[in-house]
Amino acid sequence: EGGREGGKENHKDDEVHQNQILRELFLKELRTQKLYTQYHVNPLRKVHTITRKPMSWHDNLEEPEDVKFLNLIHHAAQGPRKKYPETQTETQEVGWQPEPLVNPERSDRRMNHFRVYNDITLYKAKMWSLGEVDRHK
Repeated sequence: EGGREGGKENHKDDEVHQNQILRELFLKELRTQKLYTQYHVNPLRKVHTITRKPMSWHDNLEEPEDVKFLNLIHHAAQGPRKKYPETQTETQEVGWQPEPLVNPERSDRRMNHFRVYNDITLYKAKMWSLGEVDRHK
């Protein structure tokens, strides 16, 4: 049994075996690797501008505007109601239609029940606000 265990340890430290493991790892990395050649700004993140150095010559060069990039930035800065015709998540459903369902006409007595005071009710309301207890109950 002792000779067998020694053989296993020898097998683990074998250079050929280690080289084969590294080769398999390398080939696996090459299979899963993807080369990106086009880069773009994530439209879901806010863009942080960095101020330029005033005395740097390369920061003060005038560059032509990239229309595609500007459109992407303006599109990302818009609100969801301007970007999409309908809601994208359930939380956007709340408040998606900002106009009220019922006409908020103040003169319509069916929906607006204002507190109306005449002489007697105004007098009693003032007395109650001062803390008088109604004795006629």
